Amino acid sequence: MGLFRRSQPAATPLTGRDVLLADLDGVVYAGPNPLPHAVESLNLAAESMRLGYITNNASRTDASVAGHLSELGLSVRPDDVVTSPQAAMRLLSTMVPAPATILIVGGDGLVDEAEKAGYTVTRSAEDSPAAVVQGFAPEVAWTDLAEAAFALQTPEDEGGIPWISTNTDWTIPRERGVAPGNGTLVSAVHTAIGRLSTVAGKPETPIFEEAVARFSATSPLFLGDRLDTDIMGASRAAIDSALVLTGIDRPKHVLAAPQGSRPDYILSDLRELHRAYPRTAEKDGVFTVGRASVRVIDADVQILAEGDSQIDLLRAGAAAIWATGLAIYAFRVPEKLYADPFHRP
Repeated sequence: MGLFRRSQPAATPLTGRDVLLADLDGVVYAGPNPLPHAVESLNLAAESMRLGYITNNASRTDASVAGHLSELGLSVRPDDVVTSPQAAMRLLSTMVPAPATILIVGGDGLVDEAEKAGYTVTRSAEDSPAAVVQGFAPEVAWTDLAEAAFALQTPEDEGGIPWISTNTDWTIPRERGVAPGNGTLVSAVHTAIGRLSTVAGKPETPIFEEAVARFSATSPLFLGDRLDTDIMGASRAAIDSALVLTGIDRPKHVLAAPQGSRPDYILSDLRELHRAYPRTAEKDGVFTVGRASVRVIDADVQILAEGDSQIDLLRAGAAAIWATGLAIYAFRVPEKLYADPFHRP
C-alpha cells in the first residue's frame, strides 16, 4: 500500500538491502549533468551493496551509459547497466528468431543490442523486415516513423509482423527541461496504423526480472522518478520502490497515485537514502509523519499540522489520501500539501 504500512522507526530505505537498482534520467542525471547529491549518495550506498542501473532510454549502449556514469564519478561497468533494448531483444527472440531482418527505429543502443543478438538490421520497410523494434533516440525523424508505419500497415492478426517498443515514456528529462519521450513517437506510429506495440521496458516486468537475476538480488530497492513506469513496474515485479522528486513526477502526482503506482518511500533527493525514514503513525484517522499531520474528513483533506518539513507533510498527505481508497478528484486538497520546493531538472 505504501507509506502508512511501515511501522518500524529508525531504519533507512537501504536497511536490509543487498542491491540498489536505480533509474537514470531524473534520478542520477538530467541530460549530461549529474543531479545534486546523486553521485555522492550512490557512491556511499556502493560501499555496502551492489548497485545496478535500469534505463528505458534506448538511445545509447550499455557501454556508453557506463562510460557516462563513470565520468560523473560513479564506478560502473557495462554489465551493471540493464537497458530496454536488452529487454526488447529477449522479447523479440520469443517471436522472431535470429538472424531475421528487423527494422530498427532508434539509435546506437538499439542497433548494438540487435546485432549482438544476431539480427540483421535495416532502416527500410522495402527490405521486408520480420519485425519492427522502436526505441528513443534524439535523431529519430519523420522518415524513420514513416518506414515503421509502412512496415506495420497489415494488422498482426491478419499476418502482419510484430512491433516491439522499448518503452512508452511520454517524456524524458533533459538539461533544458522536459522533452517528448519514446511514448510520443510510438503514439505517432500508432495513430498512423491503428496498432499497438508490445512494450519491453518499464513498467513491464522483463527488464526488472533481468536485473534481479543478473545481480542475484534477494532484497532489492528500486529508485525512480516516474510513477507510471518506474514505480508501477517495480510494484508489478514485487520490488520495493522509492520515488525521488528530482525528475518527472511532482508532489501533486504523488497524492494522486493510483493503487499499484505508490512508492514505499518518497525522497526529496538521494541523500535521504541514508537518513532514518520517519514512520507514519495513524490515530483516529489522523496520519502523522514527523511533526506534520493530515486527515481526510468527507471531501476535505485537512492539514492539522504543517510541521517543519515539506517532504514529511507530503508523506503524511499521501498516506491519508491513499488510505481512503478513493481517487484524488473526490477531494478538496489544500495547495500547501502539494507545494513543490524540490529540485527539478
